[in-house]
Amino acid sequence: MSKVEVYSKGYCPFCHRAKALLTQKGIEFIEYEIDVRPELRDEMITRANGGHTVPQIFINDQHIGGCDEMLGLEARNKLDPLLAV
Repeated sequence: MSKVEVYSKGYCPFCHRAKALLTQKGIEFIEYEIDVRPELRDEMITRANGGHTVPQIFINDQHIGGCDEMLGLEARNKLDPLLAV
């Protein structure tokens, strides 16, 4: 099973949507809530090559982007292969 990490904020609707999709697929993920742990924000930005909005999603340490990018992968049937590795 893939290692999935999500940087999020509690009040972010895009974060909720991304996490809901992962949960619907039965994928466990590590969540880093940067509104609760703001010291992780700089780490997120560095790992996401400057991405500063949430969510920022990583699969097996590969940055895939935010909610829209993950939903795009899902629409093109490219998300499940990434999650199956």
